[in-house]
Amino acid sequence: MPEPALLSDPSDPAVQRLADLAKPSRGSVRTAIVEDQEPLVQALRAGVRFVEVYGESTRELPADVAALCAEHGVPVRLVEPAVLTKVFRSEKRPKVFGVANVPAPARFSALADGTGDVLVLDGVKIVGNIGAIVRTAVGLGARGVVLVDSDLPTIADRRLVRASRGHVFSVPVLLETRERVTRWLTDAGLRVVDVDMDGSLSPESLGALDEDVALLLGAEKTGASDALQGLATDTVSVPIDSRVESLNVSVVAGIVLYARTRRGH
Repeated sequence: MPEPALLSDPSDPAVQRLADLAKPSRGSVRTAIVEDQEPLVQALRAGVRFVEVYGESTRELPADVAALCAEHGVPVRLVEPAVLTKVFRSEKRPKVFGVANVPAPARFSALADGTGDVLVLDGVKIVGNIGAIVRTAVGLGARGVVLVDSDLPTIADRRLVRASRGHVFSVPVLLETRERVTRWLTDAGLRVVDVDMDGSLSPESLGALDEDVALLLGAEKTGASDALQGLATDTVSVPIDSRVESLNVSVVAGIVLYARTRRGH
């Protein structure tokens, strides 16, 4: 692999282009920054196409990042610390990052041939929770994640990429409307299990369901919408101490996904 070029001049037009990409809100979502080593590695492994990868000039590029860039033919450029500060407008800046072409939005067809359960998050808006659930879904073998009313414009949202540690690219993650999800669940014939505080079954009972299911989770305070709850044939709740009002939705998702791995045991 050729020696990486050095970006050292803060007035270089390339620096301003990076600074524009690093802004919290942008109109364009064709390209996005993926920052930090693990998210970058997972995105590269998932086949996300990168325009370029950047590393801080005072540090050696992580070996796994360098190897994946070489494997996929991704150009690498080193950046001096002062330039990184200008790009990210803060001393708290990533030591390695990449500019990626945002993948096309996943469609229901991406879930058609897979195996494993599908997570449907209805009205879950806290990006940290969504990212944690996506990462857990990948780790525990879910087929995909469908986001309804999440307020996210793209799965390449920097907060989501960071919270999922880059695994938002490892599994189909759909941004869909409630109406389309309702039609898809009906047409696909997936058994819908509503995970709700007032559910009648325990997580352990999920191990008795042999077929793949759609696990429906809503926001911590309000639960899923009536429209999607109406499709559920089963309701499951996680028993908790009465001193605790509720559990974080990402914690609940982890519990029920683990329970599903116990099928046949």
